[in-house]
Amino acid sequence: MKKIIIGSDRSGFSLKETVKAHLIASGYQVEDVGMQNQEDFQPYFVVAPKVAQRIKSGEYQKGILCCGTGMGMNIIANKFKGVYAAVVEGSYSAGMSSIINQANVLTLGGWLLAPQQAIDMVERWLKAGFTEGFPAEKQAFLRQAFLEVQQIEEDNFK
Repeated sequence: MKKIIIGSDRSGFSLKETVKAHLIASGYQVEDVGMQNQEDFQPYFVVAPKVAQRIKSGEYQKGILCCGTGMGMNIIANKFKGVYAAVVEGSYSAGMSSIINQANVLTLGGWLLAPQQAIDMVERWLKAGFTEGFPAEKQAFLRQAFLEVQQIEEDNFK
């Protein structure tokens, strides 16, 4: 079964609920570690580490975070080694974040995105494979670039 971890703060709650329902209907097992209802206040800096830790540990391969703009969640998630979060505002960038950057966390803005737009973005991100659609030499470059990113990460997380 496909598994994904998801979370939101209050500003991203409604969008998260829409995306979560879509994922479940699409056959995903979804673990929601963010707000469970509008009264269950959890700020972005509490929710994002819950998702990032589980990606970092390898328990989940993919995660989604929703806040007002997607930016606060993105900043926090990227503080964790092995987490490559992308804040996206369009379907093209969502897909390319997987294809070019191997993003394993998608951060979305509840103030910025219509529900159907977010669903399309999530679908493109989930279905896109690293280096997909590029010629062999560009694929080789992207693989090497990702290794370079991991080395930068290694050097800075000591």
